Amino acid sequence: MQRLNQTADQTLTYDIVIVGGGLVGASLACALAPLIERYGWRVAIIEAAPISAEPNENAWQPSFDARASAIAEGSAQRFQQLGVWQAMRHEATPIRRIHISERGRLGATRLSADELGVAALGHVIPNAWMGRVLHQRLFQLPLDWYCPTKVEQLTPVAGGHHLRLSDGSQLTAALTVLADGGRSGLKEQLGIGSRHESYEQTALIAHIGVSQPHQGIAYERFTQQGPMALLPLPGQAMELVWTHPSGSEQVHMALSERDFLLQLQRAFGDRAGRFTRVGARYSYPLSLVTAEEPVRPGLAVLGNAAHALHPVAGQGFNLALRGVMDLVEALEQGELDNRPLGDMATLQAFEKQRSRDRANVIRFSDGLVRLFGLNFPLLSHARAAGLIGLNHIGPLRRGLARRAMGLER
Repeated sequence: MQRLNQTADQTLTYDIVIVGGGLVGASLACALAPLIERYGWRVAIIEAAPISAEPNENAWQPSFDARASAIAEGSAQRFQQLGVWQAMRHEATPIRRIHISERGRLGATRLSADELGVAALGHVIPNAWMGRVLHQRLFQLPLDWYCPTKVEQLTPVAGGHHLRLSDGSQLTAALTVLADGGRSGLKEQLGIGSRHESYEQTALIAHIGVSQPHQGIAYERFTQQGPMALLPLPGQAMELVWTHPSGSEQVHMALSERDFLLQLQRAFGDRAGRFTRVGARYSYPLSLVTAEEPVRPGLAVLGNAAHALHPVAGQGFNLALRGVMDLVEALEQGELDNRPLGDMATLQAFEKQRSRDRANVIRFSDGLVRLFGLNFPLLSHARAAGLIGLNHIGPLRRGLARRAMGLER
């Protein structure tokens, strides 16, 4: 990567401009590396947050409070394709088993890596470490980057888009990819609407110390207030995702450590042992959001800019990474078909592939939230019977697991 010095009246031309250098944008840049080398594409990344000079891996000091993400086994395989998995796995905690239950009901479903013949069902990795590894890879690639700066104006022009940046730079791109999250305002600037449906829930996130080794088990527990998840971290620690009806999370956010752990123990039970410590607590509202136009001529929308999901099934970033790989595959096919970058036929082929995958994941995660959110006695008994039945029907359970792992669509 290199930073360019540009005069105020100079407009630089690129084949692809990626707006957003976070996990999704950086993954896309890494995935484009073979095509940049093969076709000589000029690629730039625009990132609002500062990115330090080449990060020093030896200086990594993970914090107990560092936010982490669950990476499905399929995503690990995709990171392997990008050439970053060997470094990324240094801070990855494998998920060996998943335990799914409903509070107050008998019955549970258990998934295991051994049953599926894989080393892990997924991995939990600090977000900061994933970003560090991806950025280390970017510094090895012939990319231009504009950082820290942001896009102030994005305008469609013949053959692509014109971008005016806050540092005075002006660019044109045959293909612009929005991978800057759901709050940049660029979609709205272009008149791209989003379907937005609030779950009226808020997720409370924190790292929790536990009294016994977690043995690589991830827990998903459904309660009347909303789902809870515990994900394994290094040592005797787990990441908590605790869903609350919006507003009620403030009570738990304000509790002392001792009182918070008591409330958490009461809500979750003793399956993971005793809770001994809680780190910094974060919260964010939960909504189902999908962009109404994920593609336009010369434009593609990825990651949280394209879709935001409920975290109940941990599929958000995994879905985004599949979108990254599908876009690169579509762009390569477009090049082989002699279509210009940003051609609508190429982008429509990409969106056709994405729409099926996205609909399946939304149907699954949204369905879980709504199914376990209904509190009717007969339905509660049916859910318990379903968890017991699923645990005893091997082919159905394994098929569900492989889909959740991103190995099947």
